Amino acid sequence: MSIVSLLRAPRPARSGHCVVRLAALALAVLVLLPAGAWAVRLKDVATFGGVRSNQLVGYGLVVGLSGTGDKTGSQFTVQSVASMLEKMGVAVDKSKLKPKNVAAVMVTAKMPVSARPGTNLDVTVSSLGDSQSLLGGVLLLTPMRGVDGNVYALAQGPLALGGVSAEGAAATAQKNITTVGTVPNGATVERGVPFQYNAQDELTLNMNVADFSTTMNVVDSINNTLGQDFARADDITTIRLAVPQEFRGNLVPLMASLENLEVTPDGKARVVVDEKTGTVVLGRNVRLTRVAVAHGNLQIVVQESADVSQPGPFSSGQTVATPQTNVNVAEEQNRLVMMEGATLQELIDGLNSIGATPRDLISILKSLKTAGALHAELEVM
Repeated sequence: MSIVSLLRAPRPARSGHCVVRLAALALAVLVLLPAGAWAVRLKDVATFGGVRSNQLVGYGLVVGLSGTGDKTGSQFTVQSVASMLEKMGVAVDKSKLKPKNVAAVMVTAKMPVSARPGTNLDVTVSSLGDSQSLLGGVLLLTPMRGVDGNVYALAQGPLALGGVSAEGAAATAQKNITTVGTVPNGATVERGVPFQYNAQDELTLNMNVADFSTTMNVVDSINNTLGQDFARADDITTIRLAVPQEFRGNLVPLMASLENLEVTPDGKARVVVDEKTGTVVLGRNVRLTRVAVAHGNLQIVVQESADVSQPGPFSSGQTVATPQTNVNVAEEQNRLVMMEGATLQELIDGLNSIGATPRDLISILKSLKTAGALHAELEVM
């Protein structure tokens, strides 16, 4: 029985019919889940269109610093302080301002699409000038704007820093960064994003990895769960889902169940190499055709020394330095090893059999890819 047919069944007369219907939906989802050793939840491999965050940014001032604010050379800080005081009815001379207890900062925050007026947001405060530390500072009222230029939130409050610094005449001590801080729940949303999630008749799923097999596995899992062909793939990473009539205007129960669908992701065979750290990561689908490999190290050591030739006493000779050079050549005598990897374990065993270190693996894998024996995408970071 499909979820849709379960939802179309006669409702119980008692007030708990919603609980019964949601329980039937959850049971159907669990029964229709595809079995697989590598199954993951849908919400771990895809994102749902409309469920996103919006970036907010603002320019503000942090006051109350203990002499660690911007220097006099930061003209924008001086101008900001003078402008703020003038708005408050205080006449000041910009040339006499010394904002050592004030720092100009950029304030950033993420506002979810579901945020409504009155919602509190965490904000990050970053020094913009040459302030040495924001420790002990308080952020003054700062408008937070979106990309459209509208003000969506107002931020204010004392900063919380994860670092500390101290300095003297001949020594300086610092732990973590002291020019970036946060204000927990420091911003209050004043305007929400005009988006009605439940008003949608069609949903969009964006796959995190571009793979046709994974996308079709997701489409098949959704359609099998819902009992009809509600989902379709537009391209390699985009899935369109027509909302069943039973969920029109109430999408939350549907999405809460679908996001826990288990799917089996697939992907290209890939080998990732980080030459900076010597890290090598091999995917489970990596295959190796029959190939012979020999890997050895050639070491040449050149040692220079100087001997002194000293003439006899009362002779007319001169002291002469004669250079001495010793050259040693050492080469490992490694034999050819036949390697063929039908599985990842066999490939690892073959590489270990020739005593390859992580640095050696990088050279071997590059050579195997050039020879056409490594059937995987080699990505060098």
